[in-house]
Amino acid sequence: MNQTSSPAPLSLACLGTGKMGTALLQGIVARRLLAAPAITVFDPHAPAVAASLDALPGMKSAMDAIQAVETSEVVLLCLKPAGIVPLITSLQSVKPSRLLISIAAGVTLKSMEAAAGHHRVIRVMPNTPALIGQGAAAYAVGSTATATDAATAESLLGAVGTVTRVAEPLLDAVTGLSGSGPAYVYTFIEALADGGLAEGLSKEQALLLAAQTVAGAAALVLQSGLHPALLRDQVTSPGGTTIAGLAALESRAFRSACIEAVRAAARRSRELA
Repeated sequence: MNQTSSPAPLSLACLGTGKMGTALLQGIVARRLLAAPAITVFDPHAPAVAASLDALPGMKSAMDAIQAVETSEVVLLCLKPAGIVPLITSLQSVKPSRLLISIAAGVTLKSMEAAAGHHRVIRVMPNTPALIGQGAAAYAVGSTATATDAATAESLLGAVGTVTRVAEPLLDAVTGLSGSGPAYVYTFIEALADGGLAEGLSKEQALLLAAQTVAGAAALVLQSGLHPALLRDQVTSPGGTTIAGLAALESRAFRSACIEAVRAAARRSRELA
């Protein structure tokens, strides 16, 4: 669910200004949860900071992570997983307690809390459609995070899509489904387009039709509230073209392959953690 009406912090730091970090900041500013001057950014890669400041004029940049956090109530951790625990450890000198929201895959709440000291921690699994405000994210809260912290996380993440709260063990399932899911959908779109190409459509026509078909079908599921099976039945006539195509998919275990893709990615997520 989107939670754009939930409380937003008065000040925010973003450590890591790559594509995902910058996308989150753009959504936060676009939804008017915070004005750009209330945001401080830091990234060890200077060109990333410059690009983020170009995208959102008015934000402040810090010389280091500690300086960024000292002026902020809430901190987005958007660096690579390997750097998250050392970064959190370095923030123990900052007082009082801050809310740290990490989007790093595979870095557990337990490991972050062990490094965080007096800071509170929330762990998030976003996905790349957040780059266009169409993300699907889930989060789990640490043992010292409050209800207000959870509401703040939902507000910030809701700025770039939908967000839901889960128990931390289910974040592996989220990783397998929505975290890795865009790659499955891109493969499906490519395959649909190739089918159209095989039947004589141009590459441009086939790709446009395939991508819009997937986008439109997904939007109809979300907006109608109907189960996908009911929507499928609405376009499946006895002896028609759609049932012929569905039979071809079932003969090649399409549904089982999709299910196993999610489960395989979830297993790998657990292994990496």
